[in-house]
Amino acid sequence: MGWFGETMDSVKSIQIRQALSQALTLGLIVTSALIIWKGLICMTGSESPVVVVLSESMEPGFARGRDIPIVHRVIKVHERKDTGEVYVLTKGDNNEEDDRALYARGQHWLQRRHIMGRAVGFLPYVGWVTIIMTERPIIKYVLIGALGLLVITSKD
Repeated sequence: MGWFGETMDSVKSIQIRQALSQALTLGLIVTSALIIWKGLICMTGSESPVVVVLSESMEPGFARGRDIPIVHRVIKVHERKDTGEVYVLTKGDNNEEDDRALYARGQHWLQRRHIMGRAVGFLPYVGWVTIIMTERPIIKYVLIGALGLLVITSKD
C-alpha cells in the first residue's frame, strides 16, 4: 500500500475528539508564528522586521542574497531646543559622503517618521529560504502541505 496509503488510512480513522485536538494544535502553531512575527514588529519598531532583497535591482554592485547588509547609519543627531524634536543625518556604509544628496530637495535632516526600521542583527543565508520559496511557489505549497499532514497524522 505504501506510505501515502497508510497515511490516508490514518487520516480516515481519526475520531472527532482527536480531529479537534489536531486542529487546535495546528491553530496553536499558526498563532505562535503570528505572535513571534508581531513580537519582532514591536521589538524592532518596524512593520517589516525581516527583510530580504528578492530582485537583482542592486546588481552589479550587490548581488541578490549577498551576505553584506546595506545599512545607512546615523552619523549625526540634532535636537531642536524649542520643540525637542530630534533630527538625524545618515550615511551609507559604502558612501564617502552623507546621504543629503538622497534626501528630498531642500531637506537636510531626517525626522523619525522617515526612518523605517533599525538593523539589529544579521543572519547570513537565511534569506535564501525566502528567495527560493518566492521563485518556486510549489516548494512553499509542498512544505505547508507536509507540515499540515504531519500535524494531522501525529499521535498525541
